[in-house]
Amino acid sequence: MKEMFSTKQVAKFLDINEKMVYSLISEKGLPATKITGKWLFPRHLVEQWIENNTLNYPEPATQIPPYHGLLILAGSNDPLLDKALTVFNRLYSEHLAVFGNLGSMGGIRALRRSLCHIASSHLLQENEKEYNFEFATRELEKSPAVVNFCRREQGILVPKGNPKSIGGIADLARKGLKIVNRPVGTGTRLLFDRELKKAGIAPEKLAGYDREVPKHLDAGLEILSGNVDAAPSIRPIAQLLNLDFIPLRWERFDLLVTKERFFDEGVQLFFGMLHESAFLDAAATMAGYDLSTSGKMIFPT
Repeated sequence: MKEMFSTKQVAKFLDINEKMVYSLISEKGLPATKITGKWLFPRHLVEQWIENNTLNYPEPATQIPPYHGLLILAGSNDPLLDKALTVFNRLYSEHLAVFGNLGSMGGIRALRRSLCHIASSHLLQENEKEYNFEFATRELEKSPAVVNFCRREQGILVPKGNPKSIGGIADLARKGLKIVNRPVGTGTRLLFDRELKKAGIAPEKLAGYDREVPKHLDAGLEILSGNVDAAPSIRPIAQLLNLDFIPLRWERFDLLVTKERFFDEGVQLFFGMLHESAFLDAAATMAGYDLSTSGKMIFPT
């Protein structure tokens, strides 16, 4: 088990008084969980929270090498993005596209550290209208180019037939229900936490809230195996595993790239592929996607 801070320990770690800790939880998103009535703070998440809130982050000591055929993507995982990589590698045999599943925030941070060419992200902003810009600006200092990959439907996965009659977020607080969650830093977790807050549900009331799985498919398999009753995820997983799905909202899933690497050959080939029939035909077999803006420049316009 990873190291956990008590309230006193996290206050000492941050060099603040204990009263300020509670303000940081409610106002600044300090990662915390309440178990048996006491607040606990996973140390690795507290350190990540500090890093995410760092201003004027230094430039990376080394830059990603000049493009020589290896295209690196990192960030939020998605079944259609997996298919896109397969199509890319089939169409352009002299190139190789690989993906690192780091979550949306992890992808943006990898872009900042010059560890990838493209970051995939779907982080909902406070106004609940735009995606990614505020997070990218805070992390990267310089605004990246943003190209839309797709729009996709977020919601709650439940077993086929919805045996527990779950109708929405509010029902997840019922006794006897168990969920599985996505990691902190993913766009799905961010949306889920906001929906819980709007419904007035304290996360610690949800059995399984602190149990995280790295991929949408993993969340679906937990339901399929009968281990849990619900999980935040996307409609394509429901289709793939023959599960039921309770929709929450359509979201924009974007690809971010620094302007210095935007015209790298592999980056341009990947963006161009989003208009090719090989990709569009693959996407047509999957539910929960809207490709009406796929491959279009979101920023700068």
